[in-house]
Amino acid sequence: MFDQAMARIAGRFRRVEPRATARAFVLGLLSGVERKNCWRLAEQAGYARPGPMQRLLRSAHWDADEVRDDVRAYIVEHLGADDGVLIADETGFLKKGTASAGVQRQYTGTAGRIENTQVGVFLAYASSRGRALIDRRLYLPDTAWSRDTERRTRAGVPDQVEFATKPALAGQMIVAALDAGIGASWVTGDEAYGQDPGLRALLESRRIGYVLAVACKTRVRINQGRTTVRADAVADRLPASAWHRQNAGAGAKGPRYYDWAWVEIGTDGHRHLLTRRNSTTGELAFYLCWTPRPVPLSELVRVAGMRWCVEECFQAAKGQVGLDHYQVRHWTAWHRHITLAMLALAFLVVLAADATPARTAQPNWPARSTDPIDLTVPEIRHLLGALLKPPATTPNRLLTWSNWRRHHQATARRSHYRHRLAAG
Repeated sequence: MFDQAMARIAGRFRRVEPRATARAFVLGLLSGVERKNCWRLAEQAGYARPGPMQRLLRSAHWDADEVRDDVRAYIVEHLGADDGVLIADETGFLKKGTASAGVQRQYTGTAGRIENTQVGVFLAYASSRGRALIDRRLYLPDTAWSRDTERRTRAGVPDQVEFATKPALAGQMIVAALDAGIGASWVTGDEAYGQDPGLRALLESRRIGYVLAVACKTRVRINQGRTTVRADAVADRLPASAWHRQNAGAGAKGPRYYDWAWVEIGTDGHRHLLTRRNSTTGELAFYLCWTPRPVPLSELVRVAGMRWCVEECFQAAKGQVGLDHYQVRHWTAWHRHITLAMLALAFLVVLAADATPARTAQPNWPARSTDPIDLTVPEIRHLLGALLKPPATTPNRLLTWSNWRRHHQATARRSHYRHRLAAG
């Protein structure tokens, strides 16, 4: 299966040397190497120096966007389903110095504060079969980078790249995905994207439904009135009968049940304000929704719950395949490393999906109480790393230990669920 995945991108390399180096690079990302930079990946591949890996990222002749297209097609081929959702979000890459493309002091959720960082805007695809990253853009700050010609030249930023907001970058990726034939009917994202009217208008023009988070101060028009009302004020006026307890999907601690209410804010039945309330703390969250056709509340809740899939993708990409382990400053090198890391993650996600065909085809399929948990992306990466690490362990021995671990993890999960049920 790894050979088949690499064969999809083999034609993007003009010469055999970078093609072989790309294969070694992705294998290194899948290995158990702690820091997945060029030095450590070269050592893992048996090279005397990191030169081949560095040339692959900086000067070899290949187009990272073409490989990105192959990764996107690979994901949709294996994970595509009728319930697919596109998710836009960003993540930060903490850096030192000022030479790396796009770096500046800016807020990033990765650190939870203003730090010297690069910010990448990503698009993920999620369905009942799995989730993975399918596109990426490096955010280029306006004042510090877009207008500084000398700095752009040193970092290798192409002349045609202009300043674009994060929602605009997300819109570019969504349009590219739809034009490539991705059969997704929904888009979701956090407040940074929900507050942008241009992105919402773009999605409506493409007849793609959305469930986008917005701030509590967002003003909406109720009952065809001329005046607008804050979203939190609308929630305060709702009667108890307007709230419905629904499951937003499985989380780390089991099903995520919240109270949900929806209010029509248009005249055509396609626009709604969706409100989520934590039944324990009373905390509220708000979403602007638009659908090309009427849908039930449960469908909006499902899409809203899918937004967290992109956070899981970031966690897996950074923790398992070194998405943020690069030591490059150049614009081209950044995109190449990120794209190859996306390919490594896609391979792990496809393996996990193929390992549980019955449950991925039927998400509500009940597991028996004696079943181990499904093979996860971290577990598969651990098994591959053990196989690649000399002296290689036999697959049968690895699977025996894996089954033992997953049986015990399933037992712990059942005990945790029982405890939550007993606590009400």
